[in-house]
Amino acid sequence: MEVIILTVSFLFVALAAKKIGQWFSQIGLPYITGYLLAGMVAGPFILNLIPTGASTQLRYIDEISLAVIAFVAGSELYLKEIRSRIKSITWVAGSVLLVTFIMGGAALFFLTELIPFTQGMDVTSRAAVAILGSTILLALSPASTIAVIKEVRAKGTFTATVLGVTVTMDVIIILLFAVSVAIASALLTGLGFNASFVLLLVIDLVAAIVAGWLVGKLLQAALASNWHAYLKIGALLLIGFAVFAGAFWLVEFSHDNLPLEIHIEPLLVAMIAGFYVTNFTNFRDEFASLLHDVGPAVYVAFFTLTGVALKLDILLTTLPVALALFVVRASGIGIGSFLGGKIAGEPAEFNKYAWMGLITQAGIALGLAREVAVEFPTLGDAFATLVISVVVLNEIFGPMFLKSALRRAGEANLPVTATADDVRDVLIVGIEAQSIELARQLQQANWQVILADTNRDHVERLSHEDLSEHYIPVIDEAALSELIDTSIDAVVAMLPDDAENLKVVELARMKFGVKRPIVRPNDLAMSDQFTELDALIIDPASAMVSLLSQSVRAPQSAAVLLHQDSGREMVQVTISNKDVDGVLVRDLRLPNDVLFLDLTRNGSSIVPHGYTRVHLQDEVTLIGKAESLEEATLKLGY
Repeated sequence: MEVIILTVSFLFVALAAKKIGQWFSQIGLPYITGYLLAGMVAGPFILNLIPTGASTQLRYIDEISLAVIAFVAGSELYLKEIRSRIKSITWVAGSVLLVTFIMGGAALFFLTELIPFTQGMDVTSRAAVAILGSTILLALSPASTIAVIKEVRAKGTFTATVLGVTVTMDVIIILLFAVSVAIASALLTGLGFNASFVLLLVIDLVAAIVAGWLVGKLLQAALASNWHAYLKIGALLLIGFAVFAGAFWLVEFSHDNLPLEIHIEPLLVAMIAGFYVTNFTNFRDEFASLLHDVGPAVYVAFFTLTGVALKLDILLTTLPVALALFVVRASGIGIGSFLGGKIAGEPAEFNKYAWMGLITQAGIALGLAREVAVEFPTLGDAFATLVISVVVLNEIFGPMFLKSALRRAGEANLPVTATADDVRDVLIVGIEAQSIELARQLQQANWQVILADTNRDHVERLSHEDLSEHYIPVIDEAALSELIDTSIDAVVAMLPDDAENLKVVELARMKFGVKRPIVRPNDLAMSDQFTELDALIIDPASAMVSLLSQSVRAPQSAAVLLHQDSGREMVQVTISNKDVDGVLVRDLRLPNDVLFLDLTRNGSSIVPHGYTRVHLQDEVTLIGKAESLEEATLKLGY
């Protein structure tokens, strides 16, 4: 009964924490900082809404949350997405791991003399603390990194490599953590190292891999069922809890019935399961969707409960140590990323700024800290508090560093080092009511619009509008060359004289190579000439009839075209991301509500299916929600 009462109390605190996290996000601070703060205020040191010892009784919430976080970490390591950057990712991740582990471990070992709960420990115990702490401080945050990348609309090789290193390191960290726990356990218990220790460590790792594969198969079976999405989420949470419960049961069972004690790291098991489902089953997208749906609630619960468990007295006394570890960790990442980038042959810009993209920490680091508190009662919540104080600093400053790195690398917003083709550009010739409205709609869709006319009065009327207008005295190559270059994706001719419209289309198509000449003729007398130039003819009369016909036969598609379907839009994207060149449509990790409608390659239209490969410069038509289409465009090209 006590656990039920504590759970209900905690749910109310978590609801308040969610709101506080939203407020923190609005003022530019990480939302997890708000969750942690709410937990600290509700905890035993301030309001005592959640009393001392409650975090132990609510341990099952921690275990479920950690399982989901590990599932997410495993699912982020999608091999087909990182294959083109595997060399750089391997060298950078390896160098950062090695250098930061050595520097962080050495710093933490010497700083243990200043930390209250480690003072008086012998050398081996201090070494155990240094090994555990330096391992946890290596963890990064794929979720926070992805959020910043989406926020600044970053894309390019720098972005892809930083994200690949972030995801890869978190996966390796969980594996290293299992090894570190075994070594720390031997140091703290005085068992020492010998052949049997190494053999036991190998047995533990092999058992974790096998268990992860079995859990992955179990997740696959749940995803393959016809259950409602809510039931599948429930199954996912139950399986995650079972991973932790099973790991603890195995320790006790092996201790009582076997000649050796088997320790399987549950985070490693859950991570391997997520990796298996993402890379070796057909349920990758559904798995990602379920994790996305349950993720926000899990993060609120986990970080709030972490805040409850924080020892504020220890937090205050260890803050100077946390600041020192923050500096040492950043320095290690800087040296490691520079060396790794040099060996991998990365450009100087990457080596200069890569460290700034690898500072952020969040879920995995906090999860590992909580695991140590449970695995080693002698260290307990005091150790977790020290590590969490460093993590909070990294979570506050990490996103700021990452944003700065993406901008300095030229891959944020509109890249200064990329070609102008990374932005959709259109020239509309002819200024009147319809062309102005067209310009506004295209601007809302992030197109760069230029309006031009041969009538100076029409141009001058736009001088107070937020549009780019130009006067051209005559339609000829010299006049249009000032407005059309290789960046122009489309030219729309809407002049009142069709002879001039024909000149616009002909020059755009034949002289400047514009692939999308569009004309709104005043009558159809010259339609054959427009057709010969491969221009798309929009005749108001026939277009209205066609739209009415479409409305009768397929009303929902017409609603999308007329912007009457507030939920969905259609866009055409040019494939320019080298990382997706040659990838099957089924292997593109796009939002679940985005569908491929058409693919155009070298002028030929292809109806895409799961086994269609996309290639550079393909034009693909997508339909989906606006925010999902923005995410898909960022992944595919422009």
